[in-house]
Amino acid sequence: MAQDMNQQMVFLPEGTKRTRGRDAQRINILIARAVANAVKSTLGPKGMDKMIVDDLGDVIISNDGATILSEMSIEHPAGKMMVEVAKTQDAEVGDGTTTAVIIAGGLLEKAEKLLNDEIHPSIIIKGYRLAAVKAKELYTDIAEEISIKDSQVMRQIAITSMAGRSAEGADELAELVMKAVMQVAVEEGNKVVVDLDNIKVEKKVGGSIKDSQLVQGIVIDKEIVHSGMPRVVENAKIALVDAAMEIKSPETDTKVQISDPEQLQAFLDQEESILKKMVETVKKSGANVVICQKGIDDIAQHYLAKEGIVAVRRVKKSDMDAIAKATGAKVASRIKDLTAEDLGKSKIVREKKVAGDNMVFIEGCKNPKSVSLLVRGGSEHVMDEAERAVHDAVGAVASALNDGKILYGGGSCEAEVASKLRDYAKTVGGREQLAVEAFAEALEIIPRTLAETAGMDSIDTLVALRSRHSAKDGKTIGVNVYTAKLDDMKKNKVIEPLKVKTQAITSGSEVAEMLLRIDDIIAGSGKSKGPQMPPGGMGGDMGMDM
Repeated sequence: MAQDMNQQMVFLPEGTKRTRGRDAQRINILIARAVANAVKSTLGPKGMDKMIVDDLGDVIISNDGATILSEMSIEHPAGKMMVEVAKTQDAEVGDGTTTAVIIAGGLLEKAEKLLNDEIHPSIIIKGYRLAAVKAKELYTDIAEEISIKDSQVMRQIAITSMAGRSAEGADELAELVMKAVMQVAVEEGNKVVVDLDNIKVEKKVGGSIKDSQLVQGIVIDKEIVHSGMPRVVENAKIALVDAAMEIKSPETDTKVQISDPEQLQAFLDQEESILKKMVETVKKSGANVVICQKGIDDIAQHYLAKEGIVAVRRVKKSDMDAIAKATGAKVASRIKDLTAEDLGKSKIVREKKVAGDNMVFIEGCKNPKSVSLLVRGGSEHVMDEAERAVHDAVGAVASALNDGKILYGGGSCEAEVASKLRDYAKTVGGREQLAVEAFAEALEIIPRTLAETAGMDSIDTLVALRSRHSAKDGKTIGVNVYTAKLDDMKKNKVIEPLKVKTQAITSGSEVAEMLLRIDDIIAGSGKSKGPQMPPGGMGGDMGMDM
């Protein structure tokens, strides 16, 4: 039995481990900072890669923050919360995961210094909340508007997102990403909406990154089912069927008694007749390509091949939906209901061998609202990293179009917002002012880290950057990691979406505030019910899994 500071009685199970007060805060901050530092060196075009080796010896080489954190073995709850920051950023925007984690780590690092100066956590949290709201306002104020017509700006956003990854062929990939996003973008009133599910990314080892291609249609990792079917169909009329082209087993227990060979032959003939009718229905609709979500019987394959109809079976539902959007086809639930109006169209459907595997390409769709990016790479690791780079770039370009606003990178927007936050801090007053100033310093960790990865002196760079941003014409000055000097990021076309920055502020500040609120870590029993406490027992949050 232990007695807390308020003289309230708390009953704890025997052997329960517990960390309180400043020790609990220090441990949480230490773990969170360690996680942030693990990905810190990956930031920017000159960022380093991490090699992650699991228990089975499988290797992942990446400098994508979300990938590194998701693959790391992290047991402590504070570390897991930092991983959640990266996952949230990845889900919401698709890019900026490392930035979000570094900001969260920076906020906790600055908070530790304030705690050492005897400033209460609630005051720090209040200051951080004020600063987060103001920072998002400031980012929005300095952002510039773009439209769906600014294709070159989209291309630069993709290049900025992929900088440091897939260096060979990054420009070619950026071009493909820009075209893919622009193709599936839909204007709804004054807004542009991009559904990332409409961009399908397939990857195949072989060739180089420069061999990657954008297909104005869909690529399916399947092969044509019968050797007698044509391998190329021009002016394809495509039927999408989510019913099986085979005789199903009865759903209820059924017993069929056959007493002589003639009955058996009649039974088989009836089965064949049903399958033949299915093929006749497909032919009558005018389709010359059938894509089936379920199985296709061998007999049905034979009759389809005789009619010169190409068939692909066991295609994923997501691919079926993508083909429907690309070709304008409607998915038929029953073969007997299939009509000419349900068919989709494409210029060509063909089977091609890619890296030793057959794949079906549905190409030349008229204004498709679903497209495929086929990513290639000389090795498994190169290809996987290229795929992650494409994922980030697609997310960044889509976010920029959805939001319609961009910022300039290289740490320029962080330095500008930090400078204005310091001015704002003077209007806040009280001890919260110190927390707002600490928030501004945490934002400057981004340009500081970029300087470190470029081999520059981080202190001198930061001092020079503050000086340039105090001038009227310096708001787009950032760190040029290629020349290891301060430069105009607008002139260098280093462009990032506004959403990447605002989401990083939201995610980073929220996790920092949550960790600062914790002053008691208790190792639970693992049972569904916690320790019984009398009324008036321990106050505060205890819901922390250990």
